[in-house]
Amino acid sequence: MKKILQISKYYYPELGGIEKTAKSISDAVEGKYEMRVVCFSREKSNAVDIVDGVNVSRFGSIKVASQPLSLSICGKIRKELREYKPDFVIVHEPDPFLTFWVLKYISKEAKLITYWHSDIIKQKIGGRLLRSLYCKELKRADRIIATSPNYIEGSFYLSRFKNKCVVVPSCIDEKNLIPSDASHKMAMEIREKNKDKIICLGIGRVVPYKGFEYLAQVARLVDERFVFYVSGYPGSSTNRIEQTTKDLNNFTLLGATSDDVQKAYLEAADIFVFPSITKNEAFGLGLAEGMYFGKPAVTFYIKGSGVNFVNLKDVTGLEVDNRNVEKYAEALMRLADDENLRKKLGEAAKSRVEQNFLYKQYKDNILKVFENER
Repeated sequence: MKKILQISKYYYPELGGIEKTAKSISDAVEGKYEMRVVCFSREKSNAVDIVDGVNVSRFGSIKVASQPLSLSICGKIRKELREYKPDFVIVHEPDPFLTFWVLKYISKEAKLITYWHSDIIKQKIGGRLLRSLYCKELKRADRIIATSPNYIEGSFYLSRFKNKCVVVPSCIDEKNLIPSDASHKMAMEIREKNKDKIICLGIGRVVPYKGFEYLAQVARLVDERFVFYVSGYPGSSTNRIEQTTKDLNNFTLLGATSDDVQKAYLEAADIFVFPSITKNEAFGLGLAEGMYFGKPAVTFYIKGSGVNFVNLKDVTGLEVDNRNVEKYAEALMRLADDENLRKKLGEAAKSRVEQNFLYKQYKDNILKVFENER
């Protein structure tokens, strides 16, 4: 049985898009390949555990400029590459620290698969300094996985290595989205509480690139029919949004919610709002989840982002110019005024997810990557 080593910033049960993707890869290759994972831990101590049959080595770290660092993880990467001798090494990007050590110790025989989740967007100076590192990695890579064709075209890096790129769209786990009796009951209660209202739901960590500050501005521009809920972990934008919306009675940050509560709001919602504004939002798993529930989506246009690959303009939802809150509000009111349009777009949204972004499609796509590299 051939062997795979995944190098990731964090790994399940940590929450996040990259963490979910790394776990999905492990699930997809189960029984066909042997898998090991090396990653950081949010705890101070190192630990080794078995997650669904996969050996996961986690290393305590400190953070410098949002980047976790650990000296002990360097030795582990070296040991795994030399002693475990993986046939495939998957590096989840962006993570320059891990990339450096993989390039230093990887053998010529091992095939390098770079999983490109996002360019470095915020750290402009750091991004320039690391340009040579990433170009070196992509030259060495045998295959580069991108989550959408949009990102290949829009990325400074991937656009230079198109011949190595393959698109593997991210996936949602539909098993975790099946409504329970409890979530269905809560959904009915949410609808009753907001009787005759248009419920708009957003999902995501409350950080700047998610654009919820713009959604708060939109809440001031629409009429009294609308209520807005945002489900997601508090982040660096939370305090500012709470301060600027304390006079609004139609905008609520729910904070981190349980699976049942989030499913309840997904079921109860009329429109799924996804106001991300930068290419940090490379795909949008939360967007796919909202669409899976048959909700028409409203998104900003982000050049080079997969958001507008997931939500197709005027097919599965509406799309407006980036950061244009007036146009965003107009799009919401258009959907509120036209129930047939909401239904048409919502049905197309659900169908798009079912045909493209479920685990079964993801598993097939990932296995093809490894089979084609043999």
